[in-house]
Amino acid sequence: MKRIGMLTSGGDCQALNAAMRGVVKCLSCSEEAVEIYGFLDGYKGLIYGNFRMLTGNDFAGILTKGGTILGSSRTPFKLMREPDENGLDKVEAMKQNYYKLQLDCLVILGGNGTHKTANLLREEGLNVITLPKTIDNDLWGTDMTFGFQSAVDIATDCIDCIHTTASSHGRIFIVEVMGHKVGWLTLNAGMAGGADIILIPEIPYDINKIIDAINAREARGSRFTIMAVAEGAISKEDAKLSKKEYKEKLKNYPYPSVSYEIADEIQKRSGKEVRVTVPGHTQRGGSPCPYDRVFATRLGAEAGKLILQGEYGFMVGYKNREIVRVPLEEVAGKLKMVSPDASIVQEAKMVGISFGD
Repeated sequence: MKRIGMLTSGGDCQALNAAMRGVVKCLSCSEEAVEIYGFLDGYKGLIYGNFRMLTGNDFAGILTKGGTILGSSRTPFKLMREPDENGLDKVEAMKQNYYKLQLDCLVILGGNGTHKTANLLREEGLNVITLPKTIDNDLWGTDMTFGFQSAVDIATDCIDCIHTTASSHGRIFIVEVMGHKVGWLTLNAGMAGGADIILIPEIPYDINKIIDAINAREARGSRFTIMAVAEGAISKEDAKLSKKEYKEKLKNYPYPSVSYEIADEIQKRSGKEVRVTVPGHTQRGGSPCPYDRVFATRLGAEAGKLILQGEYGFMVGYKNREIVRVPLEEVAGKLKMVSPDASIVQEAKMVGISFGD
């Protein structure tokens, strides 16, 4: 008998359910009996013992369902070693709930913060397997994360829709895409949607270069400009500030987000009309695209295989078009950034896309 705990942590995304289904489908095809315990609302469920036993019926019909049937929440890694408001030792509580249920393994689905806590639990002696979830595609050790392609599709569709109204009115449009620290989502959606300017956190922008790019388009007869801007896009001036100085500046920040600051600067300096569109959490929602359904199922199946083989301490990742096993200690605490010298960036520049640098 195998007893498996399962939880989804951090921001939700498409294909969480598909990945869990893949794990359970693999395990159910084996001859070994398996019990699945689902912890509700992420690590909170593991900390406070909030769980329910799951059956095969719970995983039926969820391949195409977005979100997560277990619920999710953010439990910051930096607070894991701090007692809660009642003095509860969170790490010790998670360990005790693991042992009370006599679990053989925890399957944890999540992004960067989730993986840091998963590795902490591994270091504490628990058997852990993780699956790479995030629309940002910024997890170290894997070429792809599930949820990313679905989010690219949604952001691209938004940019596609903006094209017609932008061309009709001859306006500059900014589409703000999710991504606080990395620009994979903005870069891919911007290229797929035919954006003229793409701003990502890894390449600080110069507002004058942005206006130059807009003017150059106008000189070539273009009536409009589409900009794909990451949430975490940053100017060259702000990039020179220390973390403390930048946080201090944000305390009195007069704009809802960086896109509105850029729009204001463009209007002030050029007199051109600018509009901002923020698709926001729609990028996390809805059904997973076919690619993510297949990808998440493959990852889940490999996780099930690891459980049956009794091999723990790995993230199931994707490298060079193959599913791979990556030691958790190599993943935790690392971000996969977009390099300014990456081939995809250079190729985007070759077709005339400006990065404002």
